Amino acid sequence: MTTKTDGQSSKNGNSLLRQLPSIDKLLSLPEMHDLQVAYARPLVTDALRSVVADIRDQILQGKADLTLPEPSEYAALTRQRIEEITHSRLRTVVNATGTVTHTNLGRALLSPTARKSLQAAAQNYVNLEYDLETGKRGHRDRITEPLLQQLTGCEASTVVNNNAAAVLIALQTVAQGKEVIVSRGELIEIGGAFRIPDVMAASGAILREVGTTNRTHLRDYAEAINENTALLLKVHPSNYKIVGFTTTPDMPELTELGTEHGIPTMEDLGSGALIDLSNYGLPHEPVVADRITCGVDIVTFSGDKLLGGPQAGIIVGKTEWIQQIRKNPLMRALRVDKLTIAALSATLQAYFNPDALLTQFPMFKRYARTIDELHGPANEIAARLSVIFAETIEVKITETYSQIGSGSLPVETLPSVAVVLNPLEISAEKLAEHFRQGSTPIIGRIENDQLCFDVRTLYEREQKQLIETAAEVASKSGDVPES
Repeated sequence: MTTKTDGQSSKNGNSLLRQLPSIDKLLSLPEMHDLQVAYARPLVTDALRSVVADIRDQILQGKADLTLPEPSEYAALTRQRIEEITHSRLRTVVNATGTVTHTNLGRALLSPTARKSLQAAAQNYVNLEYDLETGKRGHRDRITEPLLQQLTGCEASTVVNNNAAAVLIALQTVAQGKEVIVSRGELIEIGGAFRIPDVMAASGAILREVGTTNRTHLRDYAEAINENTALLLKVHPSNYKIVGFTTTPDMPELTELGTEHGIPTMEDLGSGALIDLSNYGLPHEPVVADRITCGVDIVTFSGDKLLGGPQAGIIVGKTEWIQQIRKNPLMRALRVDKLTIAALSATLQAYFNPDALLTQFPMFKRYARTIDELHGPANEIAARLSVIFAETIEVKITETYSQIGSGSLPVETLPSVAVVLNPLEISAEKLAEHFRQGSTPIIGRIENDQLCFDVRTLYEREQKQLIETAAEVASKSGDVPES
């Protein structure tokens, strides 16, 4: 065996570089012609350049025993690179984190009727902004507004693309250049590091903080009112909770104060609930209809999260303010499309039959599963994983707590059951990475250096996918038993 000197390596490298075929020569090959029929020529050219560039880099790095591809092999390499570039980045994953409404995993799963409505709108023309009675242009709000009027008692409503947008456009419409009074304890930060003060600043409204972090009284609002006050704002702290020595005015008190001074009131409910969730074993959340009843001028809330529909920001309230919001030029940038409206309207329609929500809504089904219902699938999953991983991973079952998620009911948890994997030869982080990289990625959570799969969101299909991915993980590491 001989060792190449640096000079020899450099000489061999220069020789290989000279042997690299030109891009034009490769593009003229018959195999490349077939690729250019299937894909646009610029894409094929860019992919081919990328392949050749990788080979050139390997030569320059002095990679030992490098063999250049045959000219005909470049087509296969180029096709593979094109597929890497063009494949969908959006993939179906299994949520085994214990967070039911998981923002990073897409939040709410839509009901069958909402999915059907969305598909029908996607593949057909619809009367989105067309009045079938008059034959003239209509407004897209007329599709969801009658439903929201019935469900909340509001005079009018409009829909934008998320709740942060709803807060933004409402504040800009009502209070741009003027003061908005809000409790210091409600200046929250929502998902993605978006903060209520920042949203207010973007709207052009002037923040007027009152009270303290844990205690704000009605008199604090009253004393802050002046000739430049445009709005009294209350923000439901849906992603955190202050306990102990706290106080804050009730919404009826705030609306009465606003009426007394001729100042509108607004409440951002965040998650929002159209019904009393305590009927389904969940903690009580403010119901939108109750806020309308007590006279709030503008109420904003999410279309997904606790509502169980598509991502949307719903604004309900008094006609005077909703009409002004609709006329805001910003509405053109924030309005929702036909797909969101189709899914949202179908979701709202389901609320007229509350008894069917558990069977219709995937999220409610996951929220309402009892711990007794979870032990069965947990035992089955644990038994299968114990066989798959044999002596390399210790598998056990433990009772735990799930989270509702997405800023909904932040400190409230749901009792649950988890299958816990304690890897004996690799770290829990590495094991979690293996599961994420499976044909169907499995997303769990790491606790105490162990990988936990919470079964609250795992039904038959997800359980099967979890077992299949586990077999992949074991196979790649050589841990699948011969039996």
